[in-house]
Amino acid sequence: MKVWLEDNEIEVPAGMSLKDLAEQHADEYPAPLMMAKVNGTVQEFYHLVEDGSRIHLCTPTDNDGNRVFERGVTMMVLKAIRDVVPEDRLTGVNVEFTLYTGHFCRIMGKVDLDQKMLNRIEAKMREYVEADIPFIKKVIRTRDAVELFNSLRIESKSKLTKYRRNSRMTVYDLDGYTDYFYGAMPYSTGVLGNFKLRLYMDGFVFILPSRNEPTKVQRFDVSKKLFYTMQYTNDWIEMMGVSNVGELNEVIVRGEFTELMSTQEALHEKKIGDIAEEIVKRKSRIVTIAGPSSSGKTTFSYRLSTQLKTLGVNPHPIGLDDYFVNREDTPRDETGAFNFECIEAIDTEGFKRDMMKLLEGRKVQLPTYNFITGMRQYDKPFLQIGNNDVLVIEGIHGLNDKLTDTIPDDEKYKIYISALTTLNLDAHNRIPTTDGRLIRRIIRDARTRGNTAQRTISMWESVRRGEEENIFPFQEKADVMFNSALIYERAAMKLYADPVLFQVPRDSEEYSEAQRLLKFLDYFLPVDPHDVPLTSVLREFIGGGILLG
Repeated sequence: MKVWLEDNEIEVPAGMSLKDLAEQHADEYPAPLMMAKVNGTVQEFYHLVEDGSRIHLCTPTDNDGNRVFERGVTMMVLKAIRDVVPEDRLTGVNVEFTLYTGHFCRIMGKVDLDQKMLNRIEAKMREYVEADIPFIKKVIRTRDAVELFNSLRIESKSKLTKYRRNSRMTVYDLDGYTDYFYGAMPYSTGVLGNFKLRLYMDGFVFILPSRNEPTKVQRFDVSKKLFYTMQYTNDWIEMMGVSNVGELNEVIVRGEFTELMSTQEALHEKKIGDIAEEIVKRKSRIVTIAGPSSSGKTTFSYRLSTQLKTLGVNPHPIGLDDYFVNREDTPRDETGAFNFECIEAIDTEGFKRDMMKLLEGRKVQLPTYNFITGMRQYDKPFLQIGNNDVLVIEGIHGLNDKLTDTIPDDEKYKIYISALTTLNLDAHNRIPTTDGRLIRRIIRDARTRGNTAQRTISMWESVRRGEEENIFPFQEKADVMFNSALIYERAAMKLYADPVLFQVPRDSEEYSEAQRLLKFLDYFLPVDPHDVPLTSVLREFIGGGILLG
C-alpha cells in the first residue's frame, strides 16, 4: 500500500498496524510516539494502516499526543495506588485540578500519605514502564459499565455513564485494573517514563514534561494562591453536591437547575462585593484586572464598578488596548506578524506618565486607539480624579510590574481573573481550564465577529502561547484571584457550541479538535440558556446581557 507519512509518500505492507509503523519510524521523532492522526481523525495504534491514508504520528509535543500521555500516566498513578495501598484503607482517588506544571490528586480513605508511601507508588509506576504493559481497549454495554463502576466504588463514573445515550462504551484494562478515560490512550506503558510525583498540601502532584521539552520533567512551581482559589471552588461545589458532570446532570433531571444557577451567581456577586470592599478598605486608587482570553474580564470590570459605586466610590474604566504603540512601532513575532500580546506593544511609559498625573490630581486627556488606522487619537474629554475616584484598568499586562512600577504599591490593587474549572467529568477525568475558555471564545467569536469555529481553533495555539508568556508568570502577584467559571456553563453553552463545531470541515486540521469538543459536550444534559441571568459573566459569550449586550 502507499500512504503519506507526514509529507512523504511511502510504501507499507498490507495489514500493517499503526503500532508497527510507529516502531519503524520512532527514531525520526524527538519524543516517544503516543498515537496517530489519520486523515485528520485521532486513532490509537492498534488500528491497521489503510491504503492511501495521510498519517501524522503524534508525540507529547502535539496537543493530542500530550493528552494521551497525560491519560496514560494518570491510569498508571491510579493502578499504582491500588497496588500499594491496602484495599480496606482506600475508598478512592480524585484527580482534581492542575497547578501550573503539576496535576493535583488526593487519596481518599484511612491513608497517611507520606514521602515513603509516595516513593512506593512512584516505584510501582516505574515497574509498569519497565514491563511495557499494554493498555487493552474493551467495548462493553453501558449498563455493564454502570455495574462495573459501582462494584469498583467509583460513583462519579457510574453517574456519568448513567446519562450516556450510547448503548456501548469503551473502557481500558491495565494488567487487571479497569477504568474509563475520556479520549485515546497510549498503546503501552513503555512510552510513559517521563514523570515525577511530589507531595503537596494534603495530596500529591504528578508532574509531566512540557510540550516544548517532551523528554524533560518540568520543575513544579509552588502556587499557593492558585491552590487556595481552586480549593475554595472545589469545597463549594462539593457542598452543593455537584462535584462532577454526573451530579450536574442529576440536578438538571430533578428540576433543581434554576436553584443551583441562582446560588452560583449569588456566590459570584458576593465575591465581587468582597473585592470591592477590600479595595475601599485599602483606599486603593488604581485597580488592575488581568487574565487569559475568555475569562470574562469585561463583565467582571462592569460588575466590580457597580459594587464600588454602592460603596460611594466613582470608578473610571481604562482599557490598556488604548495604549498600544502606533502600528509602525509594533513588535513582530518570529513569523513576521505583529505581536500585540507582548508588553512592548504597549506604550508603558506613556501609560505610567498619565496615571501618575491623574493620581496627583492633574487633568489628563486619555488616548483612544484606532484599530483601523493603527494610531492613537485624542478625542476624549479631559479626566481629573479626586479622593473618591478609582481607576479600573483592564488588560492582559495588568499584573506586570513593568506597567506600574512607578506607582506606589499602596495605591494599587491587582486582580487576576480566570475561568478555573474544578467541575470534572468524574473522579479521574479532569476538565482542563483551557477547554472551557476555548468553548467560550468559539461561541463569542461566532456571535460577535462572524468567525467560524475552525478559525477560532486555528488561532487558539497562538493565544495560549501569548498567555503563557505574558499572563501566567505574573498571576501570583495578584492581591486576589477571581474564578469566573460557572458550575453550569457547559450545560447552558451546549446549544450554542454544537452547531458551530459541527460546521468544521472534515478535511481541515481543526476537525479532530472540533470532534473532541463535541464529544466532551455530549456528556452534558442541555439547559435553556434563556434562564441565565442578564448580568452573568456567561452573557459576555452567549449574548443578551444588560451589561454588554
